[in-house]
Amino acid sequence: MNSNDVLRRIRYTFNLDDSKMISIFGLGGLDTTRAQVSDWLKRDDDPEYVKCGDRQLAIFLNGLIIEKRGRKDGPQPEPETQLSNNMIFRKLKIALNLQADEVLGMVNQGDFHISKHELSAFFRKPGHKHYRECKDQALRNFMKGMQLKYRG
Repeated sequence: MNSNDVLRRIRYTFNLDDSKMISIFGLGGLDTTRAQVSDWLKRDDDPEYVKCGDRQLAIFLNGLIIEKRGRKDGPQPEPETQLSNNMIFRKLKIALNLQADEVLGMVNQGDFHISKHELSAFFRKPGHKHYRECKDQALRNFMKGMQLKYRG
């Protein structure tokens, strides 16, 4: 999924304004300006649109984890330079402190259904024999369910 689209969906779901977005980026360790955040949130067809890189999204998601759950003791995790849908899914699950049943409830909206075993395969390490790549449709359905739960 497009990093900018993930940012837009999270912003809408939690009703975050620009200053809150900047603060979350700051918690993750990146100083941003209102203009940068604004350009990342613009639609793809806007002439001022700027692509949000995987590293910036990883920093934002790490900041969201700190915002929702608090800073953990010890060294903070380094932001990834490349993000997969699996990593985005995992970071959102951690930030919202969700259990498998809650995640399944969010993902299994409408015509899209996955089992608990398929869900656990998304959170395995890439080298594991039962690892499964999370496709855009699964992440999109999770984010839609997240929106319904937290935005109403």
